[in-house]
Amino acid sequence: MSVTREQVAKIASLARIKVDEGDLDHFVPEFNAILGFVEQLGEVDTSSVEPMTAVIPQHLRLRDDVVDADPLTGGGKQAEVLANAPVAEHGFFGVPKVIE
Repeated sequence: MSVTREQVAKIASLARIKVDEGDLDHFVPEFNAILGFVEQLGEVDTSSVEPMTAVIPQHLRLRDDVVDADPLTGGGKQAEVLANAPVAEHGFFGVPKVIE
């Protein structure tokens, strides 16, 4: 796959990047080199590689999900928190309707 001068101008326009006419010719071989590299990556056999989200193992540290009712450490402050709300409804923050 290769890119033309007109396609580079279109990409710049879509990306809202102002590119001088003289620079368009400079970007054509750069785009083509990048696309050539991407094609090379497509040729790599990855069928035996397991999908992953990171290159190093990561483990989630989970904790019990409990409400702390101690007023010194958290919880039990609904009235104090809602006192700061512009609108409170039924014990919750009132927000404007965003979907009709």
